[in-house]
Amino acid sequence: MFGKKAGTEELEAFYPIRPECVAEIPKTRFKPRAGKTLSARRWQAAFSETGCLDIAKVLRRIQRGGIHPSIKGLVWEFLLGCYNPNSTLEDRNQLRQQRRERYSMWKTECQNMVSVIGSGNFITTPIITDDGQPIEVEGCRVTSAVSDKKVAQWMLILHQIGLDVVRTDRALAFYEDKANQAKLWDVLSIYSWVDDDIGYVQGMNDICSPMVILLENEADAFWCFERAMRRLRENFRCSTTSIGVQSQLGTLSQVIKTVDPQLHKHLEDLDGGEYLFAFRMLMVLFRREFSFVDALYLWEVMWAMEYNPNIFWLYEQPNGASDSNSGQLNQKMLKQYGKFQRKNMEAGCADKNNALAVFLVASVLETKNKQILKEAKGLDDVVSILGDITGNLDAKKACQEALKLQNKYLKKAKRP
Repeated sequence: MFGKKAGTEELEAFYPIRPECVAEIPKTRFKPRAGKTLSARRWQAAFSETGCLDIAKVLRRIQRGGIHPSIKGLVWEFLLGCYNPNSTLEDRNQLRQQRRERYSMWKTECQNMVSVIGSGNFITTPIITDDGQPIEVEGCRVTSAVSDKKVAQWMLILHQIGLDVVRTDRALAFYEDKANQAKLWDVLSIYSWVDDDIGYVQGMNDICSPMVILLENEADAFWCFERAMRRLRENFRCSTTSIGVQSQLGTLSQVIKTVDPQLHKHLEDLDGGEYLFAFRMLMVLFRREFSFVDALYLWEVMWAMEYNPNIFWLYEQPNGASDSNSGQLNQKMLKQYGKFQRKNMEAGCADKNNALAVFLVASVLETKNKQILKEAKGLDDVVSILGDITGNLDAKKACQEALKLQNKYLKKAKRP
C-alpha cells in the first residue's frame, strides 16, 4: 500500500483530476506515509473478534498521518458518530440497514412530489413560481399548484441546489459523470426536506461532496453528511439579523484578543473586530483554501482531534448522554478523546463554539501577524493577505499550531 508510488501518483488514482483543470487547482501537500497514516491493515487490526473498535489506537494514527484513501469513507463514519466504536459488526450491519430503509422512505416521499429525484438527472431552473404555480421543466413534472408552505419552500430551493452542484469540485473527473452530480443533488435535496429548519444553504454542497465520492452507497453518504451537519448545521443558520457562524466568530475574536491583543486591537481599528473576513473558512471548513485531498486530510485530523467517544449516543439519544461526569474521567477514558477535546475536558471547557476550526483560523492569522500589522490599512488588505494562503497552507502544521494556540488560550483564560 505504501510502495514507491505512495504519494501524489497514488492519490491521483483515487481522486483523478480532469486534465484541463490540473494547472488551476492548489498543490496537494498530503501524502500517505508508512508508519504514520492509518492503513487498511492497521484499520482491520483495530477491531476485536466481535467487531468492536479500539478507537484510541485509531485516533493516535489519524492524528499522526491521516487516513489512507482506500478506507477513508469507512473511518469517517466512526469519526462523525454514525457508529459506536463499542458496537459489534452485527449491530452496525443492522443499524446500516435500518438507516438505508429510512433514507429510501424519505427519497420516495420526495420523489412523489418531484419526479426527477432518483432519476439520475437534476434541475437547475425553478419548477414553481414564488406563489406556488407549476413551471414546465423538461424531465420534471409538478402537476398542480403548491399551497403547503414547507413543500413550496423546499421546491423553490431545488434549482439552486442544482446550480451549486454544477459548480462543486468541477476539477474532479468524478463529476464529469452526470449520474454522480445527480447523486449529490439527491442527497442535498433530501437532506433539505428532512431538516426543514435549516433547509439548504450554499456551502453545504462543499461539505457533502466528499461523502458522495467516498461512500458508494447513496444512503450511507447521506447519513455521513447528516452526522457532519450535526456539528456544522448552526454555521448555516442565517437570518436577516445574524449569520450562522457569528458565535464562532465571536469566539475567534475572544481567542485573538487573549493570545495576541496587539493584532486584535489593529483589526478593531480597521473595523474588523467582528472577524467577518473569516466567515468562509469557518463556514465550509477551509475547502477553498486547500486542494481537495488536503481538505479531506485536514477534516479527518480535526475530527480525530475533536473526537468524543460519546458522540454516537449524543446524536442517537441527545437527552440521555452527556459529558457531565467529566470530573470522574480516568486516563483510560481520556485516551478515547481526541487531543483537542481532551484538553477541553481537562480544562472544564464545554463551549461548543470553542471548536478546533476557530483555533485553525487563529493560527492562520498568527502566521500572517507581522504582514497584517505592517501592511493592512483596511479590511480589503486583510482579505487580500489571507487570500494568499490558498494552496500555501500545510494542513498538518496548521493543526499543530492550532493546538499550541489552544494551550496558550486556556492558560491565559484561566488567569484572574
